[in-house]
Formats: sequence, structure tokens, C-alpha cells
Amino acid sequence: MRARALAATTVLALLVTGAPAPAHAAPPVTAAPAAAPCPRLPAPKVTRPPRPTPPPPVPEEQAVGGDALATAGLVAAPGSPAPPAVTATTWLVADLDTGAVLGACGPHEYGIPASTQKLLLAATLLNRLDPKQVATATRADLDIERGSSAVGLLVGGRYPVETLWLGLLLQSGNDAANMLARLGAGSARAGVAEMNAEAHRLGARQTHAATPSGLDGPGQFTSAYDLALIARACFADARFRQYALTERTQIPAQPALKKGGFQIQNENQLIYRYPGALGGKTGFTELARHSYVGAAQRGGRRLVVTLLGAESRPVRGWQQGGQLLDWGFSLPRDASVGRLVDPGELDAERVAPSGSPAAARPTPPPEWRGPAGTALRRMADGDWQVIVPAAGLLALIVGGFAAVVVARRGRSRRAGRRRA
Repeated sequence: MRARALAATTVLALLVTGAPAPAHAAPPVTAAPAAAPCPRLPAPKVTRPPRPTPPPPVPEEQAVGGDALATAGLVAAPGSPAPPAVTATTWLVADLDTGAVLGACGPHEYGIPASTQKLLLAATLLNRLDPKQVATATRADLDIERGSSAVGLLVGGRYPVETLWLGLLLQSGNDAANMLARLGAGSARAGVAEMNAEAHRLGARQTHAATPSGLDGPGQFTSAYDLALIARACFADARFRQYALTERTQIPAQPALKKGGFQIQNENQLIYRYPGALGGKTGFTELARHSYVGAAQRGGRRLVVTLLGAESRPVRGWQQGGQLLDWGFSLPRDASVGRLVDPGELDAERVAPSGSPAAARPTPPPEWRGPAGTALRRMADGDWQVIVPAAGLLALIVGGFAAVVVARRGRSRRAGRRRA
């Protein structure tokens, strides 16, 4: 009986303090703010092939990393200085270590990767191949678009795998890309399938590879956000960091083919001209225009920048990357508009096996309704304007109830003594 009385008084207190609300009241609908335009640097007009139609946007994919990233415009932390104007159509700056996205322009808008796609090849196969393995180049490895970038491999030439990785990252060798895909997966086509599987695992859901090198292919797309996920996976690998900072290397001579060796140099000017540069990857096709990925460290922070669809005039792609890195380093360490998801995170959220931590998470309680529900929800949210009066009123009611109980006990004892 006493428990029932106490429960009744508790509910009474909540009903008094809770603001009345209709059972089916809906929150007010506010219009979404218009996307801030991206600062654009005027670029000369160029002639290029018609761009392919990208896949239709998927809302869940556009919001990967945070709802604020689902915009075609500029997203930056409140109070941040304006980012530099660039010719890139999309870009993103993120922290390599924490995964925080510092700012972006159309981060989930589809773009064409060009040779920045070679980073996905590295993220997929770098740890599957022995760098000391020596392999023979085939004619199929050299089946690349005429005039496209190449290391200069020879059919029948024998090359260490480490040399192929350096040729891929320093000279953007499309022949090296084909050969590495074949060595790692059995064929270039199988290598592309492995790359797409790795992109999915990393959470790069807007990325689809059609070639291992980044040469244009049907349905080949990526986004600035996806490139940041891929770059983060690459820079987590010590061998990749070593290769990306290598300034020059020697392509070995081929005595059996009566061909001498030669030297190649790193085409990424960031490593020569930007203090603290960690390396990255350049890219260009007539269809994609200029793409770029670059990373640098300063003051204990490591940032990465990705950009797509840029023109080299009036500012080259790596310089645009450097300007955006400068902007990122100028922001406070806690500046963030989103984050880079962890590898496998999206799959774990979608399908959580029984007994896994994700499956063990309690489901949220049903929506509370009515005046009591309003009060309970506000108290659960830490609203002290409700907690303090409710606690005070509840204390008075409980105190009064306790006084009544004590008084009744006193009368019972006196009555008992008279009966004795």
C-alpha cells in the first residue's frame, strides 16, 4: 500500500512539473539552410570530352561521416576563416590521425579520380606482395592508352615489386599499375574487383574503379570524401609513407633485353616545396582534369587534402592542395564538421552479428507521450529547469507522506499500550 501511495505521488509530481503537450504534437518544421557557395578561383575554359552521368545520389551515402557533409556547397566549422578559392570542383581537408573532417566543398559529390585511383590500388595490394619479389612484365601489362603516363617497363623485363610501387607512385606508371594488379590478384580485371571490394570495406561507397591505373573507364567515379578514406588507409602503412616521400629511384637495366637502366623522379611537387610534406598523388586525364591528394605534418598534426576537377591555371593542383593544407593547419585542433569513418564501420552498423557489441546496444525506448512523458524526457536530457522543481516538489510530497506514516505508527503504538 505504501509503495502504491509513493508511486502515485511521484507521478503527480511529474504531471505538475511537465509542460502539457498534445499526444501527437510534431516538432516544428524548419527550412534547411541554403548551402554556402564554395570559393571558386576563375579558371580558363578548356575543351574536354562530355562527362559521364554519375549514379543517382543515395542520401545514406551522402551523409557518411556526418549530416553536415551532405551538401554540394561549402561546409566549415563556425567562426573558421574563409578557405582559399581554388579551381577544384570538390575538395576536403581532414586529420589523418583523429579522422576529423575540418572542412570541405561538396565532399560527397561524384568526381572522376584519374591517377589518384592508384592510391586505392596501393591500399588494396601493398601488403599482399613481397617487395623483394622479382616479376616479369607481360605484353598485357603494357596495354595502356597511348601517350598516358608510364614507367617504361619492357615486355620480358624483370623488376622487383618495390620498384613497381615506386614507379606507380613517383611516375604514375599505368604499366606498373597493370602489373601490380596482375601480381596481386591474378589479372588486371581481378585486381579491379579487389579494389572495389576494398573501397567498400573502407566505407568509400561512392567509389567505383574500372581500371587499376585510374585511366578513364565506364562508370568510374569517386568523391573527395572517399579519396580521404583511401588516403588515410595508405598513410597508415609505413612502406607507403616511405615510397610517397622518395624523390627518385633507379629502374634497373635489362641485360637480357640489351636495355640500360634509368632514373625516375617523384612528380609530386609538394614533397619538394611544402615544409612538412608527407607525399601524396597527382592525377590528370582530359575527362577528369586535375585531381590531387596530399598530406603534411605541422605542430604535431597530420592533415590530408583531396581535390577533384581542378585546372592547373592559374594555380597548379598541388599548390591548391598546399593552400588548403595551410587553411586546415590554421584551424583549432578541435575544429570539425564530420569525420572519416573507420574501415568496416559501415558494414558493422548495417549487419551486426548476434553477440557483437553493435548487436548488444540497447534499442532506444519508445517515444514518451503526454505531460508526464514531456517531464521525464526533459529530466533525462538534463533540463535543470524541470529537475530542480520536480525534485523539490517530490521531496515535499515524500516528506509529507513519511510524516503521515510516522504519525499513524505513533497512534497505533499508543492504542496498543492502552489495550495492554
